[in-house]
Amino acid sequence: MADAQPADPGPDLEHPTIQVFRADHAARGGTGDIVILPDSVHTAVLAAEALGCEVGAIANSLLFDAGGAPVLILTSGAHRVDTALTAERIGLPEGMRLKRATPEFVREHTGQVIGGVSPIGHPAPVPTYVDSWLRRYPVLWAAAGHPAAVFPTTYDELLALTGGTVVDVE
Repeated sequence: MADAQPADPGPDLEHPTIQVFRADHAARGGTGDIVILPDSVHTAVLAAEALGCEVGAIANSLLFDAGGAPVLILTSGAHRVDTALTAERIGLPEGMRLKRATPEFVREHTGQVIGGVSPIGHPAPVPTYVDSWLRRYPVLWAAAGHPAAVFPTTYDELLALTGGTVVDVE
């Protein structure tokens, strides 16, 4: 993956949110090295292009607000989350919605910023759901605690790392 390293690396591997991710990743037995992408890579499409993979292999970490409680959905970069259907599928009480989380809500519950939310490394456990579509890819790429940092994983490892529940999000 050397071609994914930019000439100007932007954040280094010692950024505090990357350090938190790295420690939690190691404690959970995660594999795969962190890769720093160019700052210009700020969408799933651009990340996939930089990594040489399909956009569907990008595991986007989307934090939602479910009545004040965080819900993390790890979805394929090729999908949009149908929030009403997904709320029903994950068993939210009738009438409770999955709302787009504010930047402050995301930082409070993950310690990270939008665009860099990793599947793990949060201050407290967050209920996590994993898009079943991701199982189609032998290698997945997910954020490593910073918008420019990603790590490779597999579907099975992602489920094991997060303790996530499989859900169809479309």
